Amino acid sequence: MASPRSSSGLRRDPARQADTAATPVVRARGASRGYASDAGTVVALDAVDVDIARGDFTAVMGPSGSGKSTLLHVLAGLDDLDAGTVSVDDIELTALRDAALTRTRRDRIGFIFQSFNLLPMLTAEQNILLPLQLAGRRADPDWWATVVGGLALEDRLHHRPSQLSGGQVQRVAIARALVGSPAVIFADEPTGNLDSRTTGEVLDLLRRCVDEYGQTIVMVTHERDAAERADRIITLTDGRISRDESGPFGAAGDAEVPA
Repeated sequence: MASPRSSSGLRRDPARQADTAATPVVRARGASRGYASDAGTVVALDAVDVDIARGDFTAVMGPSGSGKSTLLHVLAGLDDLDAGTVSVDDIELTALRDAALTRTRRDRIGFIFQSFNLLPMLTAEQNILLPLQLAGRRADPDWWATVVGGLALEDRLHHRPSQLSGGQVQRVAIARALVGSPAVIFADEPTGNLDSRTTGEVLDLLRRCVDEYGQTIVMVTHERDAAERADRIITLTDGRISRDESGPFGAAGDAEVPA
């Protein structure tokens, strides 16, 4: 059977997949999180163990209330755990104080949000560079050219978000996440507000980020078609991983996770 191709025509390298499987960039052990409600404590995550391989595209699915967004938030250090640990790039986020956690997120984690979160008064270029400027860093010129050129943004850099199409705005958001060379990018429903054509374009771009740039991506989605662009699809049910399977671009076998 032929190896799957990305939308850009590149093949996934089986040797690279084998190498990266042994070096998780994100690791959670016993990750548990609950929230108070009128009916008592709602368990959003129930002792979840998961590794995210470096250079892979992982999709996280599940019904509403399954814990998929909570999992993304705790893996990204945006929410606290009640129990367990989370590490990114060999740094245990759960052991860091607020200032150190903020620095780690800024330097090692990229984000792509459903609502884009671009500042309307800034140009596309200024929005892309803002996280680096806040960190006191400069963009690497070669990598800047690669990212901007690869996302076809060269002639849109001086436009404000209101002057861009939905797909162009999302490309700016992807460029902002990429330009700092993060260890991992977390994407929270990145196609949730887009039409079908723009959704396909954004998923193609995320796939290219993995295939061409070796970027690690974790994407939460409720759309099966979107998840099937990934190497791996994790399904959550009632705060636990109920299924962990290979996507069309992945190499691992499928696995039902015992209750």
